[in-house]
Amino acid sequence: MRIVTLEEHVSFPEMTHLLPAGTLSNTRPSAVAMQMMPKLADITGERLDSMNESGISMQVLSVENTDVNLLDTTSAPAFASKYNDLLAEKINNYPGRFTAFAHLPMTAPAAAADELERTVKSYGFRGAMIRGLTNGEFLDAPKFAPVLAKAEKLGVPIYIHPGLPPKPVIDAYYSNIGHDTGPFDAIACWGWGWHSETAIHVLRLLVAGIFDVYPELKIIIGHMGEMLPMMWARSNRSFHPGNGGRNQRTLIDTFRQQLFITTSGFFTQPPLQIALDTIGIDNIMLSVDYPFSTNQMGIEFLNNIQLPAEQVAKIAHGNADKLLRLQAS
Repeated sequence: MRIVTLEEHVSFPEMTHLLPAGTLSNTRPSAVAMQMMPKLADITGERLDSMNESGISMQVLSVENTDVNLLDTTSAPAFASKYNDLLAEKINNYPGRFTAFAHLPMTAPAAAADELERTVKSYGFRGAMIRGLTNGEFLDAPKFAPVLAKAEKLGVPIYIHPGLPPKPVIDAYYSNIGHDTGPFDAIACWGWGWHSETAIHVLRLLVAGIFDVYPELKIIIGHMGEMLPMMWARSNRSFHPGNGGRNQRTLIDTFRQQLFITTSGFFTQPPLQIALDTIGIDNIMLSVDYPFSTNQMGIEFLNNIQLPAEQVAKIAHGNADKLLRLQAS
């Protein structure tokens, strides 16, 4: 069976070395990410070997870091373009095995929209991945309209991936716990905070009416829906049209038409069942979250799904092939 995974990360040291001295002093790359740097930098070595061993047909690659947002609006577009050029070069000889989401300079939204168009038309990239907030701002901010409009026009999705919470949020919610001082990263990021913040991000887009302004826009989120399936019925009541938001449709109608989720790093059956019961089989796609999760974990999960073969195939590749307009080699 063909298997396509959508949230698979890369980060290239040669790009980090291009950042001006002192730029990285304002960011906190996680210890886990630092440990994973050799795997993040690799594409056609251990990564491809692991894909072959586990039976993964294609990975959709995305840049793991947000270094581009540390640059000014003049430098950021050139840096993002160079990153995308390098990524395209590294996967060029493997068109059936790799494709990518664009890395965008979100601090310069007009340039980000242009870069999305360039990478889609020049390299066949399948959309963009945006990692969390941009300098504390969500995508519903009017300044990001060029990016949303361009994605809708091109017919490509935007994947909203968690990013580091803003420092005031880290200080208020995720620091100085009990007798310990400083932030506790597991609560702030992968253990909870990432997921709730991404859910809030999507709900803000709903309430701001963004999905209605761009009715053909497709948004992808990972981690089995970032808690939204569990809150499905309650949130649908809370954000019903006329309850104070600008949304013209219910959460359920909007999300089933425009929101897609991936499994990335969630490899147990109960969360999948909740997602099936809420957003539905046609909106769920397989992701591993490589290298932070192993390909073997993702494939074992896929093989244990108790659904008819044609529905498993939708999760494994069919929904991704349709949304990203992929062609099996």
